[in-house]
Amino acid sequence: MDYQVNYINPEIKLSNYTGRLFKTEAAFNDHLLVWLISGETKIIQADESFVFGPGSTFLIPRNQLATIINIPKDGLPHKAVAMHLSVKRLRDFYDHQNVTPKTAASRILSFHKHPLLESCLASLIPYFEIQENFPENIASLKIIEAISILRNIDPDIDSILASFDDPNKIDLISFMEKNFMFNMPLEKFGYLTGRSLTTFKRDFHKAFNITPQRWLTKKRLELAYYQLTEKNKKPVDIYYQTGFENLSHFSFAFKKHFGHSPTELQRIKTQ
Repeated sequence: MDYQVNYINPEIKLSNYTGRLFKTEAAFNDHLLVWLISGETKIIQADESFVFGPGSTFLIPRNQLATIINIPKDGLPHKAVAMHLSVKRLRDFYDHQNVTPKTAASRILSFHKHPLLESCLASLIPYFEIQENFPENIASLKIIEAISILRNIDPDIDSILASFDDPNKIDLISFMEKNFMFNMPLEKFGYLTGRSLTTFKRDFHKAFNITPQRWLTKKRLELAYYQLTEKNKKPVDIYYQTGFENLSHFSFAFKKHFGHSPTELQRIKTQ
């Protein structure tokens, strides 16, 4: 198997990937604290991108739309420990704290090779070899330890970890124009804009006078056309950046829309 995941419990896992690359698009329900042991992780968001190498520790806040690409490197697999910091866990933790967090935009945080976090997450590795069920009280202690360390090294992190509200209803047009390239279910787009699926579809049609599925496909293909013709990027390098699940689906949709496959278009442009 190219991709293997071992669990201490549902909230703590060790992943080991040996294929060419592994891509996923996500807006996680939990905050995700990651310690990268080997390999490379690229995170692409609408406004910025990140590249993390071995020894990096980073936090992906919940409800952050991102494309995440995990790549083996230097002859080693992509190997990482990931800890979910769920709303329930954080509520329980902050019930015992006297905290009034300031409002701040969630953002991906890097704690590059911080010894306290590295030590905390590295201490989990022996537990993955235990075959029987991992004691919940120990898992809970490890998660509390991680939260406490995060608060110790970043005094502003309460603004992220102690914020438990669902997304508010926001401007649909600006959000979708900014995030159309992320291949999310419509239910997730609705949730992130503070809407039920029914309300999302209704508001979307009012705003764009087209169904979400058709609009998303059109926008993604237009972005792909720009990347191919203006940036001279290869189809294999852009299909996942423009919201398509695989290269064959991208090529089929592109030819149907523009009359030429991506490679045919590039050949025509260079003549």
